[in-house]
Amino acid sequence: MNPVASAERHPRDLLGLIALACLLLAIFQLEAQRGEVEIRPFPVGATPASLYQLPAAQPGPVVVIAHGFAGSRQLMASYALTLARAGYRVVAFDFEGHGRNPVPMSGDVTAVDGTTQLLMAELGRVAEAALRLPGADGRLAYLGHSMASDIVVRQALRAPRVDATIAVSMFSQAVSATEPANLLVIVGAWEQRLIEEALRALRLADPAAGPGETVGDPATGTGRRVVLAPNVEHVGVLYSAVAQHAARDWLDASFGRQSGDGVADRGAWIVLLLVAVIVLGWPLAGRLPAARAAPPAPLSGRRLALATLAPALITPLLLLPVETRVLPVLVADYLVLHFALQGALVLGLLGHWGRLRGAFPLRALAVALAVALFGIGLFGTLVDRYVASFVPHAGRVPIVIGLALGTVPWMLADALLTEGGRAGVGRTLLVRGAMLGSLGLAVALDFEALFFLVIILPVILLFFLLFGTMGGWVGRRTGLPAASGIGLGLVLAWALGVTFPLFSP
Repeated sequence: MNPVASAERHPRDLLGLIALACLLLAIFQLEAQRGEVEIRPFPVGATPASLYQLPAAQPGPVVVIAHGFAGSRQLMASYALTLARAGYRVVAFDFEGHGRNPVPMSGDVTAVDGTTQLLMAELGRVAEAALRLPGADGRLAYLGHSMASDIVVRQALRAPRVDATIAVSMFSQAVSATEPANLLVIVGAWEQRLIEEALRALRLADPAAGPGETVGDPATGTGRRVVLAPNVEHVGVLYSAVAQHAARDWLDASFGRQSGDGVADRGAWIVLLLVAVIVLGWPLAGRLPAARAAPPAPLSGRRLALATLAPALITPLLLLPVETRVLPVLVADYLVLHFALQGALVLGLLGHWGRLRGAFPLRALAVALAVALFGIGLFGTLVDRYVASFVPHAGRVPIVIGLALGTVPWMLADALLTEGGRAGVGRTLLVRGAMLGSLGLAVALDFEALFFLVIILPVILLFFLLFGTMGGWVGRRTGLPAASGIGLGLVLAWALGVTFPLFSP
């Protein structure tokens, strides 16, 4: 046995065992929290929904939970589990165009009388169905995050029988001094602009009120309160124990109930789950076939700058006058074209310099498939169960395929420029900064048409941090940058294809 290989494998295997143990511990804890309540499908027409309740729940109020833009009901599971454990019947659902809902969003997404009205109607249909549940006592509350904060506020104004509204990370111009009834606004302490919006809504009722103070009386329907969840931002607020306590206590005060059960403290376990999966990729990469030849010499600094910066600048300029409507997903058409063109320009330069010869051996496809199976199969399955929707319905499959036409050349270009993870930190930052900067320039050139790309940029940055690291392990081990590029391109296409909302103008 090769002692060098054995010494190298030992820390990999040890870390793999630790990562696997952490993964199993996180799954055990998350499953234990789910096991405390009954969770079953509760479809409302074409709208996929889930019902959360105690197995022997007494009659009580209904809470309907709505997710934000590009979200899904899985994202709201912490609130759903906490409120179900408190004895409420909780229904969480996927809005049109989101998660597993096959019906695309439609209307004008920029106008209150457009898409907003359609989403309000869907919320109303789900609430009507939930109120017909056995044991529902006719009382109703809404909880909505981000985009849905405005939807639940407006629907509460339209349907006066709503007894309480919880708006998480709220932005809504529909709030008045007295409506909606019993409004609780929860906002992350790191969401400065939304804190200002929350305080504006609070001070419509009492100009002197501040965070943590209750204006009016929830028992009479006149309550209003703002809670700042410490140390969290727009996503972290969905897992904050402080936020969940506040939501449960507000509903108890509004409905004259007492429920002292704890909250579903899932955030730390989800972080452990995701980190453990990514770390597990290192020992698994070590099991791949080792590189068979020395890597080629790196590109010169001049050529690297040309191959990164020129395509990054040229791509948004060439696509500025182009309009397409092929894929039924917001800005997906542009993304495909941008990814494909920028990737093609980079690959064209590399081919011109003779850097593509021998870059695509047959075994690279096998390794690429292994990378894609790890990212989509293992990582994606866990994300879908515990974090957010990651399994597509049939209507999204062509979208994933269409996106892959752009993401594969884009990630392939990234992998070749970063030398399959062998490039230094400075070179890697230059390459990926240019890739993201090109999308940012596109938004700046046509903000009205492409402003939804602003939401995608942090997602791709996170993708580079997590999966880019894993791709580096694969590339350095196998000496096949193309394998990690193709594999991660497929994972990125899947992630964007199942996440971004379907839209039919």
